[in-house]
Amino acid sequence: MIRFAAVLTLLALVLAGCFSGSGGVEGGVEGSEGTESRLRVGLSFPPTSGLSPYGNEATLATRLGVTEPLVTLAAGGPEPALATAWTQLSPTSWRFTLRPGVAFHDGSPLTPEAVVNSLTRAAAATPAPRALASLAEGRAPLTARPDGPDAVVVTTPVPDPVLPQRLASPELVVLAAGAYADPTRPSPVRAGTGPFVLTRVDGSTGAALDANPSSWRGPVAAPGIDARFLTDGAARTNALRAGELDVAEAIPASQVASITAPQRVVGVPLPRSVAVYLDQRSPVFADPGLRAAARAAIAPIDVAGTIYEGRADPAGGLFGPATPWAVAPGARPAHADTPPTPPTGQRIRLATYSDRAELPEIAAADADALRRAGFTVDVTVLESSAFEAQLGTGTFDAVIVSRSQQLDTGDPIGYLTSDFSCAGGYNWAGYCDPATDAVLATAAQTSDVEARRRAALEVEARVLAADAVVPHVTERARIGVGAGVTGVAEDPNEQVLVTQETRRG
Repeated sequence: MIRFAAVLTLLALVLAGCFSGSGGVEGGVEGSEGTESRLRVGLSFPPTSGLSPYGNEATLATRLGVTEPLVTLAAGGPEPALATAWTQLSPTSWRFTLRPGVAFHDGSPLTPEAVVNSLTRAAAATPAPRALASLAEGRAPLTARPDGPDAVVVTTPVPDPVLPQRLASPELVVLAAGAYADPTRPSPVRAGTGPFVLTRVDGSTGAALDANPSSWRGPVAAPGIDARFLTDGAARTNALRAGELDVAEAIPASQVASITAPQRVVGVPLPRSVAVYLDQRSPVFADPGLRAAARAAIAPIDVAGTIYEGRADPAGGLFGPATPWAVAPGARPAHADTPPTPPTGQRIRLATYSDRAELPEIAAADADALRRAGFTVDVTVLESSAFEAQLGTGTFDAVIVSRSQQLDTGDPIGYLTSDFSCAGGYNWAGYCDPATDAVLATAAQTSDVEARRRAALEVEARVLAADAVVPHVTERARIGVGAGVTGVAEDPNEQVLVTQETRRG
């Protein structure tokens, strides 16, 4: 019996090691806390490119504390990160001083050459990073060169008064040279500078991270992270309630009431709108009157009060309460509505994605309203990567998208240029108006913040008047936090979730 008990004890220890969930100790922390204090984080957006910074999944790595850009955004403005200071040398050139003593997760130092390498590769990526899209104009959106042992000079083809804000984009993070074995899909595995070292990505299901013992931000509270990518909002909620997750992003509005103390849901107003984009290139919505008919049908739906159960704000336009300058009394210029043309059974293809639980519900409500108005409607709901692959291909006449206005630069002009200029890389509405482009081009050249904001509201009015987009709500982040968990970031820019201060127990 004694020998049998000893065997069982040994077997239990072996199994505990096999199923600890740790991503390994290389580049991380191995200590007495073991796996008990590792953070278990549930994210809603599954990666398709190994957490590459090129594309929409770039924020996954920044939210997990893996990668960092030169600057970060706070209250809409740039703050130091890997760069400690910046100076504008000319209308088209800026000098960035690098933070000393920073090392990548593979042990190599942060140098001007490493920064130049990352920025140069990102500028040449296809498609161009959203933050740089308005600078391209058929040329390289930026060039970079070392300037001494501790700085880089970044030059743009046209004057850019908000370049530091652009360089806060998660698509413009700085990685070690070893990250670029595949230049089209750089890997942040052991290549970032953040408080957590990415050691493994398990396809689209999960990832393992260890604390960075050399983080320039100081001691890291948690020994590591076990991340799970759960596209189903109910699954994330249930895992949090069951104590299987410590942090769960994007709790569905319908599930919030089911989370009770000591667990909690943190709400953060976001500069993020949920809207229906009516593609003017489609055979149906090329007609302004039919776009107006669609707007008249779906705009009255109380999405905030019903589907979001009061946990979102009704949209007065593209910008909401998280951008107070836009919602101030009298700030928005008036715009005239186009008279609707009664539909006569025209077939439209309406699509959205399932990663945000509310979007399929909105699609169902919109489809019912459009059918009552006289349209024939086909609804498609896809997983986000499949949805994105078909955007801009003419597959859909209208799409329902959740879109942040500050994710890339914190600059409204950059967002509007990307989404509503003729050459915009994310112009899902196919909206193209030379007069609107002229307003955007003029605003892009001014460093006057108020002038940029006035121009943004003018463009918003033009886009709404054309029924290019029908806003439903502006969202609030709903972050589920487990018992005893502290230090979770409440970032309205949605770039940071887990920090060096996040810990369990």
